[in-house]
Amino acid sequence: MEKVKIKGDDRKAALRARTRDRVYKFILGGGAVRGALINAPRMITEMRANHQLGILETYVLGQAFLAGALAAAELKATNRLRMQINCKGPIKGWTVDANALGEVRGYLFRIPIPIDNPMESFDLTPFYGPGVLSLTRYLQDAKHPFTGQTALLNGSLAKDLANYYLESEQIPTAFHLSIKFDRQGFVAGAGGLFLQAMPQAKESLLTSLEERVARMPSLGEWSAKREPPESLLIKHFADQEPKILDHERVEFYCSCTRDRLANYILSLIH
Repeated sequence: MEKVKIKGDDRKAALRARTRDRVYKFILGGGAVRGALINAPRMITEMRANHQLGILETYVLGQAFLAGALAAAELKATNRLRMQINCKGPIKGWTVDANALGEVRGYLFRIPIPIDNPMESFDLTPFYGPGVLSLTRYLQDAKHPFTGQTALLNGSLAKDLANYYLESEQIPTAFHLSIKFDRQGFVAGAGGLFLQAMPQAKESLLTSLEERVARMPSLGEWSAKREPPESLLIKHFADQEPKILDHERVEFYCSCTRDRLANYILSLIH
């Protein structure tokens, strides 16, 4: 299905914007920690336009898209993953698919998300409530997909993902996810960070990196300013000699057709 055209866009502007959306893979401490940094405001903007989302819905699903793209940065070939939350709060949940090609798609279980009182912040804790986070990897050489899951503990996707990797896969991991809106409510920037310990990583290094990630400013702001990834990594991790290994495109992608969508809607009715 063709992507919805964004108001005020032309073909050249769209291509330039998509070119800037990328995932940068890097290492710290000589390979003791691997990481990925994402800049993807265009992906989130296209996601919003295609799903016709409000600001809250864009923030919730946009964080999920950033997280899915970061988690998929480690995949190779035709491998893909599915990240999903089922919860009892007003969000109800969402599902996101991401693959090794940088293609991301997904949807919210409830649109719009009901709001009883005006929001004073983007704290999503009351919107998630009790629930389960699951992650399934579909690997080319595996006979069956692998699924792990953990309970939602924080109401923060970044913190709950870090807990998932520690509890389900026993790998110390940190996430930082951020979306910035301008005064008109449009997506101005969208960025995220993923750090994961390798077996040789020392406990003191992991503790230091965890504290730094917690203190980092908004990556949505960084994305909106279009600052190069090298400057961000050097600014926060200079003593660990960050080294970018590769970078790849990332984009909103939907392989749906009108027939498949119609069949899906019918399945919900019957």
